[in-house]
Amino acid sequence: MKLKTNKTEAQSDVKKFDLHEFINTLNTLDPQNVGSWPLAAKILVYIIVFILVLVLGYVFDLSPMRETYASGEQAQETLLQEFEQKVFKANNLDVYKKQLADMEESFGSLLRQLPKETEVPELLEDITHTGLGSGLDFDGITLETESTQEFYVEQPIKVKVQGDYHAFGAFVSGISALPRIVTLHNFTVAPMANKFADSGAPILTMEILAKTYRYKDTAEGDANKKSTPTDQKKEGK
Repeated sequence: MKLKTNKTEAQSDVKKFDLHEFINTLNTLDPQNVGSWPLAAKILVYIIVFILVLVLGYVFDLSPMRETYASGEQAQETLLQEFEQKVFKANNLDVYKKQLADMEESFGSLLRQLPKETEVPELLEDITHTGLGSGLDFDGITLETESTQEFYVEQPIKVKVQGDYHAFGAFVSGISALPRIVTLHNFTVAPMANKFADSGAPILTMEILAKTYRYKDTAEGDANKKSTPTDQKKEGK
């Protein structure tokens, strides 16, 4: 019987709690006299203050730490990747050296296949025959000043011809089929006044810069190096 009575009293105490009354009590609290507040109001204020402290501590203290930690993780990942790449390169250094040596040998072999200086006149004949065979008329073909590069010598050839578009196309195709390396640059095409081919197509003039290349042997390279100081002295005088 006593247990039932206690249980009934506890239920009656819960039912007696009125939320509106509690809110009204909070509204009547005197902030200047905290000591006179009811225990429930003090506990609620303590809980609110505690939550605010936790939130502010997270925002102003933990957030920068999390950003710093994330930046550190990113930097660590970057360093790890760089380290793995360097280890891979170190482990394959001998392979890279062998590949480089093979490339240098292959490049040197290709350079030695370039024509010698004595073969350039033959190339001029090949260009002339290709142009005439394509139906072009030559206004001129001139050797320009050579340009010496590190491993080869570049020989520009200025070509000026007349013909129609079909003849130009055949000429360019024929030049690309030559056994020697010839590259074409700086095309300039202009129509000629009142001149037409048998097909009725207008006659055009074309100026083009063809470049061929010859091998620069070691002796020639050494001679150029030795002549450089002398040239500089002459320029100084």
